[in-house]
Amino acid sequence: MLPGLRHREFCNFLAISGPCRCRQKGTDMSDTTSLRPKAALGVGSIVGESFSILMRHFVKVMILAVIPTLMGYVLTGVFLGWSIVTGIPGPDMAGSSFGLRTAGSAIIQMVTSALATALLVQLAYDAKLQRPLTLRRYLAPALRALLPVTVLSIVAAIIFVLGFLALVVPGLWVYAVFSVMPAAVVIEKVGYRGLGRSAALTKEYRWPILGALFLIGIVNYVIVIAAAFLSRVVFFSALDSGLLPGVALLAVLTSIGVALGSITVALIYARLREIKEGASVADIVAVFD
Repeated sequence: MLPGLRHREFCNFLAISGPCRCRQKGTDMSDTTSLRPKAALGVGSIVGESFSILMRHFVKVMILAVIPTLMGYVLTGVFLGWSIVTGIPGPDMAGSSFGLRTAGSAIIQMVTSALATALLVQLAYDAKLQRPLTLRRYLAPALRALLPVTVLSIVAAIIFVLGFLALVVPGLWVYAVFSVMPAAVVIEKVGYRGLGRSAALTKEYRWPILGALFLIGIVNYVIVIAAAFLSRVVFFSALDSGLLPGVALLAVLTSIGVALGSITVALIYARLREIKEGASVADIVAVFD
């Protein structure tokens, strides 16, 4: 080496004859993290574990899912008309106010769905860690997260509909972007910043997330069709005495889909935190202790 020249300066001095060989030998300590392959989300593992948690803790999962769902149907029926719940044509389905009552029903369903999701997100983590499932412990965090999750769900739904009307892919893309918002609000207590937090976490993983949610969505679609068919059979079997059993059956069957979707969202959120921030499920659950 020439006197007074540092190693890198010597390499630059020789640049006219070709690239520095020491870079090829690994003496240049450059950042190689960009060369590492991106960690996989693990769609199959997430979907499989979602079904596993649902089946292993079916009774407790259904308790947390059925109560808010049934409450939503009852509130809709009492205040907005049972025709909206049952789908059976009636006098309350006529008139210009039916559209407003339908919108009101959608809001009620969003509120009760937000409550169920906030409860089930916590259960999913305890189940994953094989910790005791203490249902009453989930209520306070769920109630604190209820308003932000509901408001943000309405905002996300509006954006989703606008995107879907513009083109199918943007609508589905929005669904993936905001998919882990409920978990972020419940776990991290980010409040109304939940949509931004979800967008940051899902970045670079939105197509795999969409794949996982699509698989769960197929199952949910089959459940919804079955629930609608069976409940209408009960409704029509005895229009008066069949109302309460029909609504109860509808709530129970619909809750299976609600529970499965909520558990899947919780597991996707946990996996994204693990990939991007190195946070284990135990670290995430520590917020409840």
